[in-house]
Amino acid sequence: MPDVPPLRFPEFTGEWQCKAIEKVAPLQRGFDLPTQNLVEGIYPVIYSNGILQHHDKYKCEAPGLITGRSGTIGKFTYIDSGFYWPHNTSLWVTDFCGNCPKFIYYLYQTVHIEQFSTGSGVPTLNRNDVHRYKTSVPTAIVEQEKIAKFLSILDERIVTQNKIIEDLNKLKSAIIEMEYTHKTKGNTHIGDFIEQTSKRNKDSAIQNVLSVSNSQGFIQQCEQFENRSVASDDISNYKIVERNCFAFNPARINVGSIARLTTFNRGIVSPMYICFRTKDNLFPEYLDYYFESKQFFTEIQKRLEGSVRQCLSYEGLCNIPLCIPTVEVQQQTGKRLSTLVQEIKLEIDFLELLQKQKKFLLHQMFI
Repeated sequence: MPDVPPLRFPEFTGEWQCKAIEKVAPLQRGFDLPTQNLVEGIYPVIYSNGILQHHDKYKCEAPGLITGRSGTIGKFTYIDSGFYWPHNTSLWVTDFCGNCPKFIYYLYQTVHIEQFSTGSGVPTLNRNDVHRYKTSVPTAIVEQEKIAKFLSILDERIVTQNKIIEDLNKLKSAIIEMEYTHKTKGNTHIGDFIEQTSKRNKDSAIQNVLSVSNSQGFIQQCEQFENRSVASDDISNYKIVERNCFAFNPARINVGSIARLTTFNRGIVSPMYICFRTKDNLFPEYLDYYFESKQFFTEIQKRLEGSVRQCLSYEGLCNIPLCIPTVEVQQQTGKRLSTLVQEIKLEIDFLELLQKQKKFLLHQMFI
């Protein structure tokens, strides 16, 4: 093991010390707190996956570092000030052994303690396995503090970026609700503006097999099922979907599995999907954003059929009330929302860059 990290502030020299985690920041099981004994208070209760409750009593004083012992393994919660209660589903650092607590927070993120978890159902972490792990720390506390400060600035930027994305998504939702909330009051229905399509892939000429994901829309089936195809060997009966056409899984529309094809010119979907396109008086994007509204979700709940697996039929979809403005207004609404969606995507891309940067720095600034 090298005695210095690949990336280091130039003013620091000398080797880092190799030690077992037990000698750097030992862990201990948290404290029992049955639900019936929980009393609402001001002190955070930290479970395996973070702060979930607040209690009127505490067990420890900050600074504190807590991670999961049972259930969620690998997430760390840092308590900067005040008092807290580490739950029995967690492990907490009992002694920072003279090290900078925030540095230890980042050091533990390089250990990847999930590698020590056991159990297939509910994973459990044995602190003794973690304690034996060898790591390295700088002897100068000022170097630890500078590393911690540097990474904290990056973390703060990541928090800010998440807030930007959250606010933009709230704005998008608000625009959608404002635009579509009153569009069900009238005598027209979705069925007046769409027509079903069921053209088959008879000669199996199209090989682009797609699925509809409730979070990503149309995606290639091999992506959804981790590089394996679940399509039938015979795809001649699969339905062809053209760009700007829609498809939905009748048994999964209640969780959002409905989408408009925008990423490919054409593809094929399983025969179980219901496919349709809009007529000339309905702009595809306008309908697409309606499908994201609370109003649409409320309407489909009224029309689900089946006792075991609830499904929405094409007729049920067609019976949902919908009033539409002129095509020009529809296009304006679609353009405004699409511009916002593109902005959200750019902000998400930037967030991913920040996260990659942090991952790189954790790898380079520690041994």
